[in-house]
Amino acid sequence: MNCPSCGAPMKLKSDMQSFKCEYCLSVYFPEKNDDGVRVLEEPSGHDCPVCTVPMVHAFLGRDPIIYCTKCNGMMLAMAMLESMIDEERSAHGVAAAPPPPDKEDLRRKINCPQCHRPMDAHFYGGPGNVVIDSCEDCCLLWLDRGELMRIAHASADDAASAPLTSGVDSTADSFNE
Repeated sequence: MNCPSCGAPMKLKSDMQSFKCEYCLSVYFPEKNDDGVRVLEEPSGHDCPVCTVPMVHAFLGRDPIIYCTKCNGMMLAMAMLESMIDEERSAHGVAAAPPPPDKEDLRRKINCPQCHRPMDAHFYGGPGNVVIDSCEDCCLLWLDRGELMRIAHASADDAASAPLTSGVDSTADSFNE
């Protein structure tokens, strides 16, 4: 990335949310995209499990994620999910009931971007009517575009009617380490 002020190369700052120009000392924060993600354009070393393009480092709010700029999917640590949902809810509130999940999503087979083993596709046990993919070995989640927002914007009452499969806990706490 080049400095918008002087054109010199910029380096990613240690806080990982901004770039600093070593020449003119400008600090640049990339703009958020339509999904609210601040894409850093720094390679993550992982390929997208859906469209197989290289993913980049990014931030959603204060939380670091690995992001696919093609399909807008995101990889995140399981332990971060609850705080990301809370942050999104406090910023945007709760919306109308989400549509029912597409049961075909349960048949999709994608591999974990980190260990490359098949991820588990299952209904998220909380609100939002979402099928998520998880790798228990790596403690990672894959969320397709819009899934985090569907979870965050669903009311807690929607969790009572969320479909469950055997072995899936019905609370977001099951995703904490």
